[in-house]
This record gives sequence, C-alpha cells and structure tokens, in this order.
Amino acid sequence: MEKKWLLRNTSKDISSLAKNSGVSEVTAKILINRGFSSPINIKKFMRASINDLYDPLLMKDMDKGTALIKLAIENNQKIVVYGDYDADGVTSTVIMYKALKHCGANVKYHVPDREHEGYGINSDRIRLLNEEGCKVVLTCDNGIAAIEQVKLAKELGMIVIITDHHELQFEEDEPGTRIFKVPIADAVINPKQKECNYPFKQLCGAGIAFKFVQALYKKLGIDEDMAHEFIEIAGIGTICDVVDLVDENRIIAKNALEMLTNTKNIGLRYLKEILSINEKEIKCYHVGFQIGPCINATGRLESAATSVELLLCEEEGRAKDLAKILFDLNQKRQEMTTQNVEEVIELIEQSTFKNDKVLVIYKDTIHESIAGIVAGRVREAFNVPTIILTKGKENPKGSARSITEYNLFEELIKCEELLEKFGGHPMAAGLSIKEENIEKLRTKLNSICTLSDDDIIPKVRIDQRMPLSKINYELVYELELLEPFGKGNPSPLLAEKNISILKIDILGKNANTLKIKCLMPGVNKWIDGICFNRVDEFMEMLQDRFGEGYMNYISNPNGIKLDLIFSPQINEYNGRKSIQLKILEFKLS
Repeated sequence: MEKKWLLRNTSKDISSLAKNSGVSEVTAKILINRGFSSPINIKKFMRASINDLYDPLLMKDMDKGTALIKLAIENNQKIVVYGDYDADGVTSTVIMYKALKHCGANVKYHVPDREHEGYGINSDRIRLLNEEGCKVVLTCDNGIAAIEQVKLAKELGMIVIITDHHELQFEEDEPGTRIFKVPIADAVINPKQKECNYPFKQLCGAGIAFKFVQALYKKLGIDEDMAHEFIEIAGIGTICDVVDLVDENRIIAKNALEMLTNTKNIGLRYLKEILSINEKEIKCYHVGFQIGPCINATGRLESAATSVELLLCEEEGRAKDLAKILFDLNQKRQEMTTQNVEEVIELIEQSTFKNDKVLVIYKDTIHESIAGIVAGRVREAFNVPTIILTKGKENPKGSARSITEYNLFEELIKCEELLEKFGGHPMAAGLSIKEENIEKLRTKLNSICTLSDDDIIPKVRIDQRMPLSKINYELVYELELLEPFGKGNPSPLLAEKNISILKIDILGKNANTLKIKCLMPGVNKWIDGICFNRVDEFMEMLQDRFGEGYMNYISNPNGIKLDLIFSPQINEYNGRKSIQLKILEFKLS
C-alpha cells in the first residue's frame, strides 16, 4: 500500500528551546513534534523521575476507595480483586492482590474466563462470590461499563470499588448533550470521569492500580517507597495496553524497564530465560512483543490465572514450569493468528465489501481470544477500521481496531441499538452482537462514516531530514535518551533523499532481509542500512522502474539512488560495534 511521506515542520524557535532545555536541537525538534513546547515539560520528560508522579489522592474517589479498603482490612472482611484476562488486567490484579496481602488483608483474586464469563464483571460470578462470603469487590481494569452487575452486587449487600481506565458510556439527549452512565458503586476511580481533576487522564488499569496502592500504603502508615516495587509490573501493563508513553506513563514505563533488566521477580526471571532475553537490557520491544504476548496467551487460550500465578510465584520449580506453559501457549497463539489473518484477508479480497471504509468481518471459526490480534493485523493490511467477529457462547462477539482518524468507541455508540454489549477506547473496542444484526452494523457504520480517501492513506511523519554524514554515535546515544518509544512517543524518524547505493544484499534463511550499503557523501564513507520483511516489496519497486532486467541492479546497483526513512541504531556483531540504519520506508529517488 502506497504511503504518504510528510515532513514535520514547526514555527517554534528550536535553537532557543534546545538551549533552555539542555538538549540538542535535534532532540528539541523531535520533542516539539511530540507536543512539548516549554523547557519545564521537556526537562520533566527527559528525567522521567519517580519524584514527578502526581499525588494519587487527586483522583476522584481515591480517598473514599482506599478508606473503604482500610476499613475492610481492619474488620477482616473478605475482599475479592476482580481483574481481567489481558496483560493490563493480569498486571493490575497482581499489583492489587500482592499489595493487599502485604497490608494483611483477607483477600483473593478472580480473573474471568474469556469464553464462559466474558469481559468485565459477570452477574453469576458476583452471586457465587457473595455466597463464598466476599463482602468487598475491588475491580481493576474493568467495571466502568458494569451498570447492571454493580447494581446486583449492591442489592446483595456488597461493597463495590471500581478502578478502571476505559471510556465511559453515554447517551445523548435531544440537544446533543452527553449524559454519562456510571455504575452506582461505593467508589468509582477512573480519571476519565468529567468530575475527576487528576492531571493525567491516560493511565492504564495497572497504572491506576499502582496509584491506588500508593494511596493505600500512605493511609495505612506503610512507607510509600515500598509501593515503588509495583512500578515494574505496572510498566508491563502500561506498555502492553498501548497507552501514550508520556507524563506518568513514561515515568512508569522507563523505570519499569530498568527494573525488568535486573528483575527480582522469580516468574519474570524464568520467562526472560525461556525467551532468551535474560542477559539483555530490556526495551519496550521485549515487553510489547515477547513478555506481554506470553502473559496474554494464557487468557486467550486457557486461563489468565496462570499468568497471575507466574507473577506472584515465589517457588523456583513452579515458576520455571509456569514460564514454559506461557511460552508454549504463545507459540500456539502465533500459529493460529497467522493462519486466521491469511484466511480473513483472502475472504475480504474475494468479497463485495473489500472497498468498505469500515470492515466488519464475521468468521465463526476464529478463536474468539485472537479476534483482537486478527483485527489489528487486518487493519494494518488495509489501513481502515476493522471489526472481527466470531462465534460466541450466546451471540457473535469480537474485537475492533481503528486508525487515528476514526474514533471507534464513539462510532459504536451511534450503533448502540444494534449491539448487545460493547466497551473500549477510540482505537480499540470489544463487542457482542446478534448474528442478524451484523449486516445492519456493517451497513450503518459505512453509511455514517466520514473518512475521506485521504484519511485512509497511511501517513509516515518524518521528524527531521538528516544527511548521512551527520549520523554518529553521539546522535544515536542522544536519541536513546528519548526511550521508551511507543504510542504518543514513537521512535524518531529521520530521512534523506538521493542516497547513492553501493551494494544490495538479500539475507536470512527465508531471504526476507534487505541489507543496503549507502554512500555518505562528502566524507568518502559508507553506512549499512537493514530492512526486515520487505524484500518482495523492494523487488516489485525495481521491476516497476527497470522492467525485466531489474535483477541486474541487485548485483550491480551502480546509479541507483534511494530516498530512505530510517532510525539510526548501534549494531553489535562478534564483539564489534557499528552504526547502522534501521530502514522503515524506501522509494527510488
């Protein structure tokens, strides 16, 4: 799919901002592109200090919620931590349960079964927990949409404290005023509430669980610094839930990565070992694409309680066994995902709706646990909002993934009458629907869709044009200070035009890696560029330009010039370090 390259520009005084912030002009320009415009904010961003975390009691109902838990501990009331089955829900549950245990609470945890209970609070489970003597329900990473379930719990005489970060559901009256729906819980802790004055609104479930523990420890007279041990676990949830890595999320994620590199958590140590990353400095990539998927796999294919047990485990042999279970389940999940993505893309290509601006796909053979991953991959392939539905216990259910230009949650609200249940964010959602309403949903979403043809062209936003001769170790180390990279703080993208190519190699067991030797003009040097999984695309580009003789340019690229978008990085091989370009995009000059 052809992409539009856009160079970010600014009218701000880069030189002055760089000087007053103590960073280079390159870093200042990148941070301006990320929305930072004052030295104070840039300095705070760069230091990512735990000391800059906000007071958790600024969050609406935090004082009330922690007071209720304190009272429950003092009265030895049985508390249930009610979590969720994804990585954010698992890490939230671990934080809450372990902290409450430390406080001497009579506590258990429950992570719902994806297939039999579904997302969020389940009414039958609430009745069962009540029969077991649970008097207090403390949710994490769920509950904000559980209007009826919370009402039931209250009718049964239970105390309910919600900690959640998902969007609030709402109705619109005739003038178009939004009336938000909030469960009648004893305390509702979610910074996205209109009445909540907390300075940062984008914490994930694990981030809010960590803030809850901070406040609870303070209330119980426990050294607040002891709560900092949970930053490591909160960081996993933060990175895996793909929230913006700015402000408190950046502080949590950056400090968590440092802790994870030398983790004392037995379960994480064995998981890192089986992933062959136990000797590496842990980066966002390792959490988002290796550790996180293993944690997620248990909730997708079996029970997320296995991942909770791993993160709580203090026995070496059991931790090793659990890590192997997580690893094997993730391998199985990867195979299932690849097969389903290929089948869905083929289905779309042969369908009458392949040109829809919102794809709604129903395929009852997809395992419901991987519907979200499949939706994400299909969204990447077509760059349009995608809903993947599969057979559920009662009705079809599934997941949706969106693009920046389309607020998925709000568009689903407009179709609320067609849905049985839904919830989520602007970029991701979960839903259930009657089979007879699927076609109606597809029709309505596309009829009210305001996406233009330009909106669905993928855009690559370049931070700065960078001559290859100016790329050095100092620049690379400087850019590393901006880590961790992710949503809200993407890896800086640099670009240059008319790069002369000296050599082209096709590498890898599957011949899917492109290595390009690039001339650095004016200094009579060269620098390697590496590009993964784009060889076929590169060959097609050459064939389109040069015709049948295009293969000659692989063996002799003399005269070829490329425009490249890249990130410079350090390459270590056989004990030797060198700078190479990680090539993200390419085109012939």
